[in-house]
Amino acid sequence: MADEIITQAPEATEEAPEAAASDVAIEKKDAPEQVWDDAAEEAKFLAQRQQQIAEDLAKPFDPEALLEVRHLRKCFPIKKTITGKVTQELVAVDDISFKLKPGETLGIVGESGCGKTTMGRTILKLHPSNGGQIIFDGKDITNAKSSEMREIRQRMQIIFQDPYSSLPPRSTVGGILSEPVAVHKIVPKSEIKDYVMDLMEKCGLRDYYYERYPHEFSGGQRQRICIARALSVNPKLVVCDEPVSALDVSIQAQIINLLKELQLSMGLTYLFISHDLSVVKFISDKIGVMYLGSMVEFGAKRDIFANPLHPYTKALFSAIPNPNPDIKMNRIALAGDIPSPANPPKGCRFHTRCPYATEICKHVTPEYKEYEPGHFASCHLLG
Repeated sequence: MADEIITQAPEATEEAPEAAASDVAIEKKDAPEQVWDDAAEEAKFLAQRQQQIAEDLAKPFDPEALLEVRHLRKCFPIKKTITGKVTQELVAVDDISFKLKPGETLGIVGESGCGKTTMGRTILKLHPSNGGQIIFDGKDITNAKSSEMREIRQRMQIIFQDPYSSLPPRSTVGGILSEPVAVHKIVPKSEIKDYVMDLMEKCGLRDYYYERYPHEFSGGQRQRICIARALSVNPKLVVCDEPVSALDVSIQAQIINLLKELQLSMGLTYLFISHDLSVVKFISDKIGVMYLGSMVEFGAKRDIFANPLHPYTKALFSAIPNPNPDIKMNRIALAGDIPSPANPPKGCRFHTRCPYATEICKHVTPEYKEYEPGHFASCHLLG
């Protein structure tokens, strides 16, 4: 049995200081054989986790944060008994915590199926949560009723991933944008059309689009309509669920620049979900890396790109294509596929694909803790 210790030796060229991934040197030394009792280790971990969750949930809300998520958990039932008792469940989001201040953009990255979209929808209460706290604008909305959420939804909106299926085909653009304005009584009824026309102009939509239907537009134009619909009620928080993944690269740049301009002019706060690291790097202030429903690393964009701590983050960054032919990237290839969230592996969930996994990774869940100011990670190899 071997105990492996990681020491980081980041290399960066003068031309692209953040482009070069950190090299990892492994120093091996003999260690005595250790027998792990999985049941005992799991019970110990759960007890510590429950104690920490109870302490964190009892803390006062952060007055500077617009959105504060504490130990968020979302499960979907797979099997039930005849009486309705859940016997097997899929844990889509497990123990997610972060804070987001007004005007900031938090980028959430990870492979497909890691729970990014489910987390965003659970924060917006489109899915009920199974644990944790969601504090928005100083108010705990975790168990808010539908009548209470009606008012809150005016201040938190979402831009869906697919601009083709997220627009009602039988409504004109004017009807799509006017309905939320009328429902939430943003302006008097006589001023709705002028309000919508002004909003369309801000989002790069021509005035004659008002009477047209969604099928008459391209993907980029439809996404602009979706953005205008989300902004029609003057929200504070906008969840952007991969808003450019279905668009051409040239159109992606236009939409990202539009989102940046609107953020500055309207004081918006974004939760930006994507698997495109170059887009996330451009638009984000903070970055959270998710794997199999859990947050494995979180921190400021500068810290994450300059000094990625978790092996999964390093593997993601090594896959970013570099247009400079003089810079050679050390590609970290991950073996195998993502395990099923319905039956996640014991210990560290990433150990089945991690090239640096040790015996402890297979049995003990690593602690998610702060290694640098504002820089959190979950890995045994970090000490």
